[in-house]
Amino acid sequence: MIFLLILTAATIYYLSVSISHFYNYRNKYWFRFEFSFIKYFNLYAMSPIIKRYLKFISFIIIVSLLASGGAKGQSKFDTLTKRMQTLFLNDSLPGLSVVLVNTKGIVYQKNFGYADIANKVPYTTATIQNIGSVSKTLIAVAIMKAVELKYFTLETDINDILPFKVVNPNAPNGRITVRELTNHTSGIVDNPAIYPDTYKFFPAIRSYSQSAYDVLQSLGYRQKVTDTSMKDFFPNYLSPGGKYYKSENFGKGSPGSTSSYSNGASALAAYLIEVKSGLSYAAFTTKYILRPMKMAHSGWVLDTGKLTTMARPYYDLDRSFPMYSWITYPEGGLRTCTADLSKYLIGIMNGYNGDTTLLSNASYKTMFTKQFSNENPPLGIKLTHRNKGIFWNLYNDGTIGHDGDDPGVISFLFFNPATGLGGIFLCNKYLPNKQPLVDLLLDATNTSLPAKN
Repeated sequence: MIFLLILTAATIYYLSVSISHFYNYRNKYWFRFEFSFIKYFNLYAMSPIIKRYLKFISFIIIVSLLASGGAKGQSKFDTLTKRMQTLFLNDSLPGLSVVLVNTKGIVYQKNFGYADIANKVPYTTATIQNIGSVSKTLIAVAIMKAVELKYFTLETDINDILPFKVVNPNAPNGRITVRELTNHTSGIVDNPAIYPDTYKFFPAIRSYSQSAYDVLQSLGYRQKVTDTSMKDFFPNYLSPGGKYYKSENFGKGSPGSTSSYSNGASALAAYLIEVKSGLSYAAFTTKYILRPMKMAHSGWVLDTGKLTTMARPYYDLDRSFPMYSWITYPEGGLRTCTADLSKYLIGIMNGYNGDTTLLSNASYKTMFTKQFSNENPPLGIKLTHRNKGIFWNLYNDGTIGHDGDDPGVISFLFFNPATGLGGIFLCNKYLPNKQPLVDLLLDATNTSLPAKN
């Protein structure tokens, strides 16, 4: 009996030492315990057979503990998959791709349904689609890169950059800064009588449902804007004498006083980069974001030669929209896949932690700094759920990200600095309430998970 007690105690000791070595953590108090234990039981005098036995038992216990941790992680993944499957079916979604990452790589990925239902083309991590307003996070990175290149500062008056004058007829003496474009307080708004017409549809390149297209046209997507570029459109929309210039294109307050989410103002921020760099926004972001992040399957152009890799944008499971693009493409028109977006998200997470591949540390700090004070926020925004960075949403639960919506599109990209995890989903159908999907990903990343082998 005494021998078994000594053997058990010795096993615990060997296990403790092994775990101690495994985590490389042994302080002075542990050394005192170790010395006393050795001295009392005279472990050095034990036979080689017993020592080998103790080491073997310790090894088995350590492996069991590690396997238990991995099993818990796998169990969490399995639960996430089941819940995602339930939402996927309940919401009648055509296709969905979900990816979770840490700062080193993908830790979970799962795909559901089809990119093309009629032809039974599965939706995968390589399926390309436009991602809606998640694209604005790239405008954020591009703006900070432009600041680093000394094209302008966040406090620069946009009328000192543009080749035309932006005049808000409701506040004609207002001075709009670059910063106000990036936090949606510029006073430039999306006039529903004009802005939907900046979408350009291509019914000839791929089959679609006319009844689904009719729904879009009834909502104002009629292609009545004849301009073909931001260079043409913005003077006409924002400058006196422009053919689309109206007081309804602007809010009532002075710049900085009121928050109003604006796709047009977001795209105008991207256009500032074109003016100063001499490059198209597509070329600028390819040079400074897509190429450094090795996003080889991402871009801004609707490439008709790659239609078989693209998801159809669905209205419902039976009807799809025509393929489309935008005059103001930077605000929602990145075409990418979750495989590429995961590289981008990992790059952003590493940048948050000090990597300077995309931006300097100072730029990351500025990009993720709260724009509004709790004491004096602009009108039109409540800070109970989130604040704003430079385009990025800074949620009150500590996560940072952005979501996206468009015809036949929902998307979400985010990361949690506290756990070192982030997530993405892309889907080829608009969903009025995507919060249940968002909540599943947030829940899956609110505690650390083991890396996937």
